[in-house]
Parts: sequence; structure tokens; C-alpha cells
Amino acid sequence: MENIRNKPSTLAEDILLLVAILPAELQATLFRLELDKLLEVVMDLGRVPEARFPEGVVRLSDKPVHQDDLAHVTAQLGEFGGDNRAGIERTLHRISAIRNRKGQIVGLTLRVGRAVIGGIELLRDLIETGQSLLILGRPGVGKTTKLREMARVLADDLHKRVIIIDTSNEIAGDGDIPHPGIGNARRMQVSHVERQHAVMIEAVENHMPEVIIVDEIGTEAEAVAARTIAERGVQLIGTAHGNTLENLVKNPTLSDLVGGVQVVTLSDEEARRRRTTKTVSERRASPTFDIVVEMVDRDELIVHPDTGAAVDMLLRGRAPRGERREQAANGQIHVQVPDEQAERLPVPSFSTAETAAPRGPVRIYPYALSRDLLERVIRGLGLNARSVGRAEQADLIIALRSRSDELRLRKEMEEGNASVQFIKRNTANEIRRLLQRTFHVMEEGEADEVQEMVMETEEAIRQVLEEGVEVSLSPRRPALRKMQHRLIAGHGLLAQSSGKEPQRHLVIRPEALE
Repeated sequence: MENIRNKPSTLAEDILLLVAILPAELQATLFRLELDKLLEVVMDLGRVPEARFPEGVVRLSDKPVHQDDLAHVTAQLGEFGGDNRAGIERTLHRISAIRNRKGQIVGLTLRVGRAVIGGIELLRDLIETGQSLLILGRPGVGKTTKLREMARVLADDLHKRVIIIDTSNEIAGDGDIPHPGIGNARRMQVSHVERQHAVMIEAVENHMPEVIIVDEIGTEAEAVAARTIAERGVQLIGTAHGNTLENLVKNPTLSDLVGGVQVVTLSDEEARRRRTTKTVSERRASPTFDIVVEMVDRDELIVHPDTGAAVDMLLRGRAPRGERREQAANGQIHVQVPDEQAERLPVPSFSTAETAAPRGPVRIYPYALSRDLLERVIRGLGLNARSVGRAEQADLIIALRSRSDELRLRKEMEEGNASVQFIKRNTANEIRRLLQRTFHVMEEGEADEVQEMVMETEEAIRQVLEEGVEVSLSPRRPALRKMQHRLIAGHGLLAQSSGKEPQRHLVIRPEALE
């Protein structure tokens, strides 16, 4: 340790603790390099040791690693767990072992762990919503670092009761006293990897957390535990194996985290409406995690703010592009919303929409209606909406017209902020027609018809204004004629309906509106 004590104080103390467990020759070489950029040191029996940096790999010696070198390192560590990982007390470093068939250590990976303050500005608005958040990404992209900083922000800045399920001591460091990088968050260690799901449930039952953070959800038991936690109203933040949402949907073990997949057989009418085969894949249930984040790099993310809607798109053969977020070197954040997503975001015809469109999915409460039926219709139409279990949570309440005089519903209409819409019967077709009108959803091919109608109407308006002549328009459906009336009135002109269905059409007159 004498060599270390003599080194400049600009080197991070915890990195020096990692260097200190290496053989003296490797220490000397490392001190000539930029330790603040060190990612890991690799020592494999019979091969030369290497230090890995973002820019490349540096050989630390010309001599191959000997068994004595490996023994020198392991003698200064605690016991390796069942996952072949060990650590250095009160640091975030991770030492992973490679063993031969006899169980002897023949290789070591000494990975530098760093607590990065201010590393979650790209995600801060998401965790402040209180919704459950799942992070995906390749190994080494920084998922665990993000979890650690989220724990600190939630506990210290937002003053929430946070518990970390620290299976390999990667989030809060080795030893019984957690690393200060997690702030005031509490940490529960896991004695064996196989018990992670049990400790997750124990945390909820015994310690009343508001937030639970867990790294590397990878088994069916852990996926079930995650759903149990989310259903109890606890915010869950975690990572899972897989680089993208599509990977997760195809993973039979973990797909339940995003709602799961089931094969269903549609009726002839529904199959014709969807223009699909009768056998299709659908989401089985509501997702455990409300939001999914794909980490492309440490400073680049793709956010799927509505997991259910994104999964539904995947199952219909469409790729959800998500919201791309990047943070520049100067800290400035750039957010790019896909054009197609911006076009599809609904602005429902609620009273609240006059001031601003609601942030996130529109919340719909089915009053004395089938919630399962409502969710199937939402998925079928691809709406940015979700069902809720209580009227006070809703932006929109759907009820049967026959129940319009019920005291409870009238109270919700008078005291609540939600818009109330009525349907005649509790059927999928009735709910679908209502939501199509509310969200202005058009069937396939209708967009072209609307565009053609608008072009014809605008050309006719121009002709009436410039030439002062009467112009007849092509026959249109009642819904399109209503649009034409608004376009024409917007230019101060008169329009009159003429003819009988299906040849009924508008005639624009040069007389101005009074």
C-alpha cells in the first residue's frame, strides 16, 4: 500500500483500493496510465494481464499470469458467492472469477465500479411519475450505475422510502455498510442468487417501501415477484436481460414483465375488421412495468412511455420506435419524438383538451362495464389509452345510457374532472364506435378519403371566392359533410345540402355568412 499512499490525491480513493489488491508489477504499470478511465483488469492463467479502457486494451506485463498472481488477489477478498462474484468492502468494484472443471480459479475480471452523480437527467422525469420503470441494454452500458443514482435521487431528493435488492452487492457495494452512492436508500442483501425473488417479497411485506429497486430480473419466479410488488402499489425500478423490448416480448420466461403473450382465435367479424387471420397473438395482461427504457449508450436512450401500447404494436407486426433521448457533452438534453407517434397521439374531445392534451395515456374508467372488454378494444384500435380501476383516476368515464340516472354516476359527473360518455350496450362494437369518435380514429383507407375531400373542398372554396360562382361538391358521407361545413364556414361562405342519400352533397354559394 505504500506505493498507493505516495500517489497524487487526484486519483479516486476507491479505484486505488482496487489497484492495491493486484501484484506490485501490475500496480506500477497502472499508475503510469489514466486510472480515471480504467474499466477493468483481466487476469487469465497463462496469458498476459490486460487493462481495458474505452479507447482500447493495454498489456500490463510481458509475463503470463501465474497461479500465484491469482492467489495474491483472491487472498485479499472475501468469499466468492454462488454467482462467482466478490467485492471490496464499501466500494462498488466487482471481481468475477472463472473456474476450471475442478472448481479452481483460472481467471479474474476486476471491474471498476463508479458512483456517477447527476447521471439520470435523461430519466429523472420518468421516475418522478411514480410509475414502474424497466431498463434494458447490453452488458456494460451502465444500467446498474443508473439504478444506483435513481436510488439516491428517490431517497434524498424525493424523500421516498427506497429499498434496494442487492443480489451481488453491485448497486450498494460489498460489506455490511452500503456505499454512500445510494444516499439514504436502504439495502437488502441476498444470501443466494436463487433467493432474489423471496427477498423481493420480504422487502414489501416487512419494510413498507414506496420504491423497490432490483437489478437483473432473470427468472420466472422473479418476474412473478415483480408483478406482486407492482400490484401492491409499490413503484418498481429494475433491469432485465435483453437489449430491446422486442427481445423481452420473445422471451417466454420474462415476457410477463411487459404483459405476456397469448394466442387467441378471433370471430369472423373481428378478423375481417382487423384484416388478419383468425389466429393472432395478443398481450395477455397489463404490463408489470408501465415504462420501458432501452439503453443504447450511457447518454442515449429509447423510451417507451406506454409499455402496453408498444407491446401491442409489436404483436401487430409494427415496430414501436419510441422516444429517443440524448444528452450532449455540455449536459443539454435532446428529445426526439417519432413523427408517426406524434401523428397518432390522440387529443380526445374532453373538456380538458381545450387547454392541453393529457400527458401520457388517456385513463378510461368503465362504469359497470367489462374492463377486459375495454382493454381489448383499446389494444385493437392501438390507442394511447389505458383502463383504470377507479373513477377518480379517470380522464374519461364510459357508462351505459340506462345507468345515467344512478346517484353514484351523477355524483362523479358533478364532482369529478372526467368527461362522461354513454353507450347503449356493453359490447365491443359499442365501445369501439365510441372510442373511434372520441379519439378521431379512422379505419384503413379513410385517411385517403378525407385528404381527397379536403383538397376538393379547398379548391371549390378558392373557385367560389375568386369567380363568385356556385360550386357543387361530390357526394360524401354525413361525417365528411360535417367536416366540409366547418371548412366552408371558416372562409365566411354558405353551404347547402342537396340531393338524397347516397348522392347527398354540398353546394357552396358565393353569398357570405350573415
